[in-house]
Amino acid sequence: MAKNLVIVESPTKVNTIKKFLGKNYQVVASNGHVRDLPKSSLGVDIDNDFEPKYITIRGKGDLLASLRKEVKKSDKIYLATDPDREGEAISWHLISALNLDSKNTRRISFNEITKKAVKEAMKNPRDLDMDLVDAQQARRVLDRVVGYEISPVLWDKVKRGLSAGRVQSAALSIICNREKEISEFIPQEYYTLDATLKDKKTKFEASFYGKNNSKQDINSKKELDTILKELDGKDYVVDNVTNSTREKKTPLPFTTSTMQQEASKQLNFSISKTMNVAQQLYEGVNVAKVGTVGLITYLRTDSIRISDEAKATCQEYIKSEYGDKYVGDYTGGKKSKGKIQDAHEAIRPADVTLTPDMVKSSLNAAQFKLYQLIWKRFVASQMTNAVYDVIRARIVAGDYTFTSTTSKVAFDGFMSVYKDSDEEDNKKQKLEALKEGDKLSLVELDEAQHFTSPPPHYTEASLVKTLEELGIGRPSTYSPIISTLLKRRYIGKEGRNIFVTEMGDIVNDLMTKAFPEIVDEEFTKRMEDELDGVEEGEINWKDIIRDIYPKVEKEVKEAQANIEKVTILDEETDVVCEECGRNMVIKYGKYGKFLACPGFPECRNTKPYLEKIGVACPKCGKDIIICKTKKGRTYFGCEGYPDCDFMNWNRPVSRKCPKCNGYMVIKGKKLSCQNKDCAFVCDNEED
Repeated sequence: MAKNLVIVESPTKVNTIKKFLGKNYQVVASNGHVRDLPKSSLGVDIDNDFEPKYITIRGKGDLLASLRKEVKKSDKIYLATDPDREGEAISWHLISALNLDSKNTRRISFNEITKKAVKEAMKNPRDLDMDLVDAQQARRVLDRVVGYEISPVLWDKVKRGLSAGRVQSAALSIICNREKEISEFIPQEYYTLDATLKDKKTKFEASFYGKNNSKQDINSKKELDTILKELDGKDYVVDNVTNSTREKKTPLPFTTSTMQQEASKQLNFSISKTMNVAQQLYEGVNVAKVGTVGLITYLRTDSIRISDEAKATCQEYIKSEYGDKYVGDYTGGKKSKGKIQDAHEAIRPADVTLTPDMVKSSLNAAQFKLYQLIWKRFVASQMTNAVYDVIRARIVAGDYTFTSTTSKVAFDGFMSVYKDSDEEDNKKQKLEALKEGDKLSLVELDEAQHFTSPPPHYTEASLVKTLEELGIGRPSTYSPIISTLLKRRYIGKEGRNIFVTEMGDIVNDLMTKAFPEIVDEEFTKRMEDELDGVEEGEINWKDIIRDIYPKVEKEVKEAQANIEKVTILDEETDVVCEECGRNMVIKYGKYGKFLACPGFPECRNTKPYLEKIGVACPKCGKDIIICKTKKGRTYFGCEGYPDCDFMNWNRPVSRKCPKCNGYMVIKGKKLSCQNKDCAFVCDNEED
């Protein structure tokens, strides 16, 4: 009988797929790409219309030799790499590297690794999609040209080992801009006023709304005192009570981006961990009493489409487990503006009847948590909306209005299965007995001073959301973008928060000056749209490179000529090396500045560098120094630590606050008093 060879990407898939196909099929893995551009050179022939020069990846020679032997023994070869641009390109490279005959070589793809999906793919083989291949080539060559042309500028102007990239530099710029907003943010004072009121049976809280039924903010203590004075002695009367219902819409099934965001929020998974675990669930897990099977559909997608079959199966499951009234009418959701890569479905369980409890014993903790999240989100997406009963009461006191609201779930709908990370925590107040005209007793007025908060630091989840909204990158690139920035130490993490390191600031500043288009959000988005155009067969992939290369080449020459070298301090200090007597110098390492003996390598003495800023500590009077957290984030602390615990994220100044004599810090072009009861702000005259 004819021997058929199936080549997949991952060894994990081999046993899963082999079980589905039987003894007449040999299944082997390519272990990802077998050819790529060389690491040691540009690998793109600029003079020959940007033709890429692919070579066999180091270490893949023996694998290719083994694959060639299998090819010789086979009558038909099926290329079953992943169903996306990358997978299509791997198949294309395999055809070239293995010298496959087009007559007996076919491409198959499946969105889930189940027996039915694989069998169906085998019945419908196709030709290679060169538009997908060219889209991947365009991205690879574009990123190579940009990175290899610009990175040497960073080596020359800053230090060796740094890198720049078309998408990574835009992402770094976004993070730097947020950090600048945070550091320059000036808090604004405001007040809230809550009334605890009582009718005959119960107490409840009402919040200040405004005057004469118009919304009014309380922006100062003076305004608050005026309101309190005018409220003194006034009767509190129920002016209006309304009963209504509110629906909470079912969530959409997961895309790559929303899965990453929710896994970060609900499971505290990093983006890279989420993708690694999802890959395991997709490729196949040995489930007790079922065997090895892929548990979820393909994990790289920005589509919210669901197949009719999957929808029908899920609705039957919901009907049997929860009842008819829980079955929703999901129609595919509202698509976002711009192109959507709709080759795949949304991320969902391959078999919804395999509940999380059924597979729990076969999964590790991380696999179970992520599968449960995906399963619940998908089932919830096919259910009805949740319904809340809402009571709103308006209370008047003189010319002023207070409001109170409470809600309770009238019908849980999809919430019987899934609650997202943003689910509101409603005050459970009893307002049912209130009627228009009821007079209320005032128990107390609770006034509170607040200050507006700066924008939050990016987390991995919120950064992915921003990148998606701006059209920067695609589902397969979000995780590598963040991983690269962390690896280069341009950014760091404290808890979930992302911050920019000193090196990240230096690199972003140079990139912004020398290559403004590369870090521009609109430019990066336009490049992604053009890559989508290649995939759609609308744009020749080399046209993109032909357009951008002359601009990059020109900017590189201008940067080499005009951008000053960034001096990373290596200057002598008055600190004497206790081991050899030399004056120690300031060095710059991956964690920032440190003191080192200039006698290296004979003398290897190092110690922390305490950089004074010329300002006395407001707590103990010793010098304030520039410090670094373990993750590399800069802050200002007292040299007397641990005896003195003073610290501030913003740079203190020697000038005292003219209102309260408190210490002040620099916030952009302003000076801000750090006494919360004062909050004085003025221009920074030295700026």
